[in-house]
Amino acid sequence: MNADDIQWLNVFIAVLGGATRVGTPFLFVSLGECLTEKSGRINLGLEGNLIMGAMAGYGISWLTGSPWLGVFAAGATGLVLGFIHALLCQQPRVNDIAVGIALMILGTGLAFFLGKPLIQPSAPKLAAVHLASWSDNPALRSALEINILFVVGALLAPAMAWFFKNTRWGLAIRTVGESDDAARAMGLDINGVRMLATMAGGFLAGVGGAFLSLYYPGGWSEGLSSGQGLMAVALVIFARWDPIRCLYASLLFGGAGALGPALQSVGVTSGYYLFNAAPYALTLVLMIATSSTKVRSRMPGTLAAR
Repeated sequence: MNADDIQWLNVFIAVLGGATRVGTPFLFVSLGECLTEKSGRINLGLEGNLIMGAMAGYGISWLTGSPWLGVFAAGATGLVLGFIHALLCQQPRVNDIAVGIALMILGTGLAFFLGKPLIQPSAPKLAAVHLASWSDNPALRSALEINILFVVGALLAPAMAWFFKNTRWGLAIRTVGESDDAARAMGLDINGVRMLATMAGGFLAGVGGAFLSLYYPGGWSEGLSSGQGLMAVALVIFARWDPIRCLYASLLFGGAGALGPALQSVGVTSGYYLFNAAPYALTLVLMIATSSTKVRSRMPGTLAAR
């Protein structure tokens, strides 16, 4: 194998490794949005949950010395924002999309304001499992550096799919998402089910934010998210509201996000910013591709009726 082949092999390995690192926040936010939309509600505010979670997770990790307490704090902030979203959306003549946008702005603004003292301090980070410590190849060692949160998210996707199909609560969420009349006929508390689903979805988005600040890229800054929370909404549509497909789509988005740095590592600098725009271009392509009637037929009924 010549030097050029080795370089491009390293690019391929780096993209695969980047898929897990860059894709993990997409995974948690998309699973959270999938859960929320299955109940018949859209939460565009998950970008605010993500950024607020990143700030809270980093701050609590710095104050306590425990990154895992930071992860739970990040999830708690997302849960609170999810509660506010659900509470407001229960009011008459309130549009959940407008509420989501408002909470996205609120969460982002609060995170920027409260997080200013956290820009300089260094907080303890989440540890990674090194699966390629036996290798002398730096690209392979980096690619097989797996964080436990990715493993949790990868296991959560099939667990959520099983939950929707095989549990009473999963049936309740799907019923509420498909038809208000059917839910009332079953005696379900529609607002209660949607509130719990929205809060749980917000919690997952907050955990995704903790991954950003406590592992990759690490640290706290105002430009940490780069719109991943909003892109995850498109990802859920592309995945057709299937948690397992959310996992695959998150890895796809993660690989697209890792493409620019991987090419730069082997000296490909021409068009670097264009390659860095790959996730955004992919989002646009997917939004166009998923606008078909066939895809909309898989949408939860209460959302399709709007």
